[in-house]
Amino acid sequence: MMRSQTPFSFDVRVSGNLDALLLMYRDCTDPFLAIQALREELPTAAKIRMSSAGIRVAPEDAFLLHSHQSGIEVRWTEESQRFLVNRERVRKAYPKVHATIHEIKQSGETLARQMISDSDGIHILDQHQIVNVAAMTVADGFGLCLFDEQGAGKTVTLIFAFDLLSARDEVDQMLIVAPKSMLSEWPKDFERFCGDLYRVTSVSGSGREKRAAVKDRSDVYVTNFETIVSMERHFESLLRLRPDRSVLVVDESFFIKSPDAKRTLALRRLREWCGRAFVLCGTPAPNAPQDLVQQFTLVDLGLAFDGAVLPRGRKEAMPVVRQIVEDRGLYIRHLKSDVLSDLPSRRFHRLYVHLRPEQRVLYQKLRDRLAEDLRSATDIQFQREYHTFLARRTALLQVCSSPATVAEGHTEIPAKLVLLDDLLDRFIRRNGEKVVLWSFYTATIDVMVERYARFGTLRYDGSVSGALERGETVRRFQEDDDFRLLVANPAAAGAGLTLHRSRIAVYESMSNQAAHYLQSLDRIHRRGQVREVEYVVLLCEDTLEVMEYERLLRKQRMAENLLGDDTVLPVTREGFLRDLYPDLLSHNRRSQ
Repeated sequence: MMRSQTPFSFDVRVSGNLDALLLMYRDCTDPFLAIQALREELPTAAKIRMSSAGIRVAPEDAFLLHSHQSGIEVRWTEESQRFLVNRERVRKAYPKVHATIHEIKQSGETLARQMISDSDGIHILDQHQIVNVAAMTVADGFGLCLFDEQGAGKTVTLIFAFDLLSARDEVDQMLIVAPKSMLSEWPKDFERFCGDLYRVTSVSGSGREKRAAVKDRSDVYVTNFETIVSMERHFESLLRLRPDRSVLVVDESFFIKSPDAKRTLALRRLREWCGRAFVLCGTPAPNAPQDLVQQFTLVDLGLAFDGAVLPRGRKEAMPVVRQIVEDRGLYIRHLKSDVLSDLPSRRFHRLYVHLRPEQRVLYQKLRDRLAEDLRSATDIQFQREYHTFLARRTALLQVCSSPATVAEGHTEIPAKLVLLDDLLDRFIRRNGEKVVLWSFYTATIDVMVERYARFGTLRYDGSVSGALERGETVRRFQEDDDFRLLVANPAAAGAGLTLHRSRIAVYESMSNQAAHYLQSLDRIHRRGQVREVEYVVLLCEDTLEVMEYERLLRKQRMAENLLGDDTVLPVTREGFLRDLYPDLLSHNRRSQ
């Protein structure tokens, strides 16, 4: 093919979802001539296609335009140049880094100790944490997904990995993005393990306080997901001062599972200015295998899942994602059962309660109306009114917990509160226990905080917004015997907190988000717990609650299988009955 004689020039920018480069042609009225000129310069197999935003070019193809002389003029921005250079660096380093991490995982502590013999933390770290630090600090490394189970000590691992990288003069600063509940914990942990060696700044408070905190010269900055979105430009300016010598950390990384979410895109843009990125999470794929993609992408800039086409269904996507993770993913996962052998066992109890008379009438009325409307709706009508139907379904679950929030004037005491009166009296007053009481609904939390005030009740949910207030709530529950009950929302308090002064957790209601449930389980079952842990789940018989809980358990098993966890399901009375007489299980529940 003859080269086009028409001169072409392009401006290059990064695509909005950070998966390609966009070439914007200048001085050309015919886009097809422009794309033809590009194809003459690039290999025949190059991934080029026209889009409404410009000509999309895959990074590996655009690199040829960047690194070699060509017959067209290409004008690069600093962002687009960095985008290319980062991916080329990761692509070149990946084979060696992947092989080294695999060798560390296979060889274990012996090799890991040799690799980090210059670390000051070897005498403090557990065996699995030594393995983690070695994998996080490999030569030419660019990051790692640390998926150790909740309570296995990911925080201390990250702190000593950063300390070793600093001692080797490979990094200067670190930006940690975490849930709000964790903002006050990171500075405490740095002080605990490193004393005053590093200056740690929490970027929180008012807008003015946050801006001042970012400008403050520190070694470590800790902030939350909301702030990373609202102050992205400020953090970018901070990281650009030390490109490649900054570390980006995302704590509880399941928060970035959506590729189009503002927090995900903001973090991926900031990642471009960091030499390494670490994601930390004990429940990285709580809802679907696809949840893992963005977490790996933040670490390896999209290399593991590059070109992969994932089925939309969870079941269909499972083997595809699992194979990619096993073959190409840079990750480590340890289970508490393997690395914390002295951690006590866990027991689960389901208590089924019958709805109270008025509560049952309300539930059945709302259920029957919803069913009637569903039967009469067409598929098109259902899709158009999906959120309305979903809200009505959610209302059924609220009736199981707090009917008064659905039906104004409802005064009957809900069934679960009647049972809780007896349970909490037995656990706290008679047995002297501390109890964590989980509930998803604010109105129910309001009622329970007042109803059980006699137990010295503390509250931890969205209404407790200040980091200092949240920290003080946890401290009181852990250290002060006058406070025997903590009423908490798993969406607010499910991640990162240590509540092991209690060995009993009661679930009055829960979110339909598996991550909230799975994270909350480990608040009392973690390092430092010395007594057997018990979980009591309250479920209203013959309601949607039973199915919702079963759905959460299925998601839990899916997530464990995805990462190859060798787990054993707890032996339960219901399991025995299901195996012997499946048709009698429902009758057995109703007879309780």
